[in-house]
Amino acid sequence: MSEKAMRAISQDVLGGAEVLKVTELERPEPGVGEVLVRVSAAGVNPIDWKTREQGAFLGRPPFVLGWDVSGVVEAVGLGVRMFEPGDEIYGMPLFPAEAGAYAEYVAAPARHFAVKPTGLSHVQTAALPLAALTARQALVDVGRLHPGQRVLIHGGAGGVGHLAVQIASALGAHVIATGRGAKHQTLRELGADELIDFTQVDVNATVREVDFVLDTLGGRNTFETLATLKDGGTLVSLPGPDENAVIPEAAKRGIKAGFMLVQPDRTGLLEINELVKSGKLRPLIQQDFPLEQAADAHRLGENGSTLGKIVLTVA
Repeated sequence: MSEKAMRAISQDVLGGAEVLKVTELERPEPGVGEVLVRVSAAGVNPIDWKTREQGAFLGRPPFVLGWDVSGVVEAVGLGVRMFEPGDEIYGMPLFPAEAGAYAEYVAAPARHFAVKPTGLSHVQTAALPLAALTARQALVDVGRLHPGQRVLIHGGAGGVGHLAVQIASALGAHVIATGRGAKHQTLRELGADELIDFTQVDVNATVREVDFVLDTLGGRNTFETLATLKDGGTLVSLPGPDENAVIPEAAKRGIKAGFMLVQPDRTGLLEINELVKSGKLRPLIQQDFPLEQAADAHRLGENGSTLGKIVLTVA
């Protein structure tokens, strides 16, 4: 491998996990206002395997997946003063454009990153950006949660869900989370006040009078979960609902409902750091895989039974 080359996981066609291949690419250089990050670990998220299979925001391959980055600043571009080589940083750069986190190096805008939370490893930190920013932006920026409000989190044990449970609890909300019975004790320890085993109970037919719903499931669930909300409540759907059906029905009861797409957010990352520092937020790692086993990481994620996050170790 040449001095300017790097290992990465790329794909030339859309398809199953088998399309992910170890390849050698030219190492990027930081542009104006950018940093070059030597990636230590990269988080794996549902948007990754959806993009691998369908193209999503990236269109046709070839491309390198991944948006969650935790690593070390290798070099800085013109005008960057907030970081210097050797700093440990993390972020969700460029989303939903291609960031290429499944690689040894990433170049992206400096303000898409923050200093890595102290006390966490790079593997733990790589689990945070996309999922924690999604949860925070939904609960704080859209939901404007305040103490005492009732929150329903569908998929409370998932990557976004387990972090949303903790953030909502830190905000003083009464948290109702769904998950399989085997995961209830862990979710209780994370701050859930009520737990519902969706394999045993029809959540949307039993829960009522909540102020905010975070729907990580999508599909028919988005429409059906309207019944759990108070008039004037808020529903955030992450997978992207059929809004033509959901929004008019929600509007009849003054419910604000719709799809939310997470955005790079340095302020949000700094607030996540404070939650970690205070002991109110910790990522759970289902499993970490070496970069070369990205396909195996995707297969595990796609089975839909993980608790917390999956991470690729790079450096």
